Amino acid sequence: MILLVVIAALFALVLINVPIAVAIGVVGGVGVYLNMGEQHLMNIPLTLFNGATNFPLIAIPLFIFAGALMNTSGISTRLINLVSALIGFVRGGLAMVNVGVSMFFAEISGSAVADVAATGSVLIPEMKRKKYNPNFSAAITSSSASLAVIIPPSLSMIIYGALAEVSVVQLFVAGIIPGILGGFGLACFCYYYAVKYDLPREEAFSLGRVWTTFKEAAWALLLPVIILGGIFGGFVTATEGAGIAVLAALIIGGVVYRELNLKLLYRALTEGVVQTAVVMLLVATSAVLGLFLTEMQLPQQLARQITTFTDDPIAVLALLNILLLLLGMFLHGAAAIILVVPIVMPLVYQVGIDPIHFGIILTLNLAIGQQTPPVASVLATACSIAKTDMWQTTRVNLPMIGVLFIILVLVTYIPAIPMSLVNIFYSTGG
Repeated sequence: MILLVVIAALFALVLINVPIAVAIGVVGGVGVYLNMGEQHLMNIPLTLFNGATNFPLIAIPLFIFAGALMNTSGISTRLINLVSALIGFVRGGLAMVNVGVSMFFAEISGSAVADVAATGSVLIPEMKRKKYNPNFSAAITSSSASLAVIIPPSLSMIIYGALAEVSVVQLFVAGIIPGILGGFGLACFCYYYAVKYDLPREEAFSLGRVWTTFKEAAWALLLPVIILGGIFGGFVTATEGAGIAVLAALIIGGVVYRELNLKLLYRALTEGVVQTAVVMLLVATSAVLGLFLTEMQLPQQLARQITTFTDDPIAVLALLNILLLLLGMFLHGAAAIILVVPIVMPLVYQVGIDPIHFGIILTLNLAIGQQTPPVASVLATACSIAKTDMWQTTRVNLPMIGVLFIILVLVTYIPAIPMSLVNIFYSTGG
């Protein structure tokens, strides 16, 4: 009952336009006061500080900054040109370029919003110029950008790993195959859509153009090799890899391409600070809510109630997917992770679900949540760039959401899809 009151109070505050981070902090603070007494209020500042200073979380501002540097230093444009040269000759190839570039950008920024802002500002106007439906242009840009929460390095996985106290690197490894499947599924739909509506081919395939764009993008292509190679090779942690990403983006954008001047650097810093502030305030206030939930043992009570109904992992996963899909419609990704993880992890462990496997399920649900109004933060960004109505774009986006949902079902009930690489590289399997 208390848990329902907490969730209801949180949604009530959100519905009257109280910022989500503030709403979480208020609900947590009031809960601490009512259930633990006035004397415990002095612990809240310390809880806020500790919540935001977890070492793995340092990777978040660094990856966000790396993505901002890509936006302003010509790296994104060169990647788009290369992918266009490789697959632009296919019917509807520009839509597939959108998917391919989003997957590549995701390997560096880890942020879907950064992805759609970087690629959408270039590709959506070009797709509209080539007579693509504006709603389809916004939809495919938005859906493909959400692959950034699945493909490593993912900011959502970093937050989940810190809260659930599981290996971020193993989460990254587990996200590789689902991310590739998601990209392949979206590309297949793009081809079907292109054939159905007789969309144009961009230009004939040219090895000369491929070679030219490859040379121009060669330094940019080193970024994911450096970042993911270092992390997966065990040479650096995810946090250290984020620092290397920033350094590499600075060198490539400023020294090699010479497009990163002080004005653009200031813009990238500002963009990175604003995005980081939003995420880290959420993380900090969530610690207060976590303090209240832990003291009341609400997660353990929820686990007991559900397991008295069923302890079948298949049924529990179905219930969790329904919960996460509903929350994803109303909460931003980071807020959903922060709210859900402390509550459901005791249940996850109790029924024997691997926490790495559940982390991929969670991030896939968030990818779908980024596409489902009313919140749909990534879809809203794409619609803003394309100047389209969110609800009309959502109707066009339904098949692409369906692709992501199929991947979610496969990952949920065929654990080998996310866990096979983890089991290969880590003998403990999680």
